[in-house]
Amino acid sequence: MNNENEIQTAATINTKLIDTKEKLNDIEINLENSQEKMLLESIKRLKNPFINISVQDVARDLKIGENMAYAIFKRDDFPSINIGRCWKICLISYIMWKTQKRV
Repeated sequence: MNNENEIQTAATINTKLIDTKEKLNDIEINLENSQEKMLLESIKRLKNPFINISVQDVARDLKIGENMAYAIFKRDDFPSINIGRCWKICLISYIMWKTQKRV
């Protein structure tokens, strides 16, 4: 029984508590690419980056017609989903797609 107590004491001494909870604002990331820095800052400023936006919202943002927006939603590289008859895209996915295409 004395051996078990010694083993538990040794295990307790060698064990460290690691806190893995970090807030998005407290994370410091060393990014060399200025485009990635801008993307991270714009995501931090959004109230709800996981909201779904519609074809009309994308058309307004890109200043194009709805027919052209529907064509963009049907592209393979555009991360959209079709819910019934409505095409939607997550706001954060749209921002990431938009910044990659504006190089």
